[in-house]
Amino acid sequence: MELKSVKVNIPQGLNIILGQTHFIKTVEDIYELIVTTVPQARFGIALCEASGPCLVRVEGNDIELKKIASDNAVNIGAGHLFAIVLKDAYPINILNALKGCQEVCAIFCATANPLEVILAETDQGRAILGVVDGFSPKGVEGDKEHAERKAFLRKIGYKL
Repeated sequence: MELKSVKVNIPQGLNIILGQTHFIKTVEDIYELIVTTVPQARFGIALCEASGPCLVRVEGNDIELKKIASDNAVNIGAGHLFAIVLKDAYPINILNALKGCQEVCAIFCATANPLEVILAETDQGRAILGVVDGFSPKGVEGDKEHAERKAFLRKIGYKL
């Protein structure tokens, strides 16, 4: 077995959700889930099929985002991985619906941060062991940072 780290491509202004599923129809179910939850969202979805022809299945409503999702899925290459690349929406807008999708087994991350996927590779294939999402903490927030966080959440409309 070999351990590997794969950097995920997340262009500026986009978010990505990585998860695991068990069925190829998930790409269509996630498509429907996104368009009915956040109709203005632009997105691409890629799913690494883990049996049969073992293809990367791709859906979405934006050609560029479909390519980013499929390129990331190919680079990670873990069976039943799905990658959703979002624009004009945030993971928080779809995560609950995604968790309720009956084929979704796990969600590894939802982020716009620099991202690395830690993999184990065997003769059979690859497995995601975890993710490195962003950077390590540099300290604990003080009063100033606490006030800035609260102001930011109100500025972007997430709090009154």
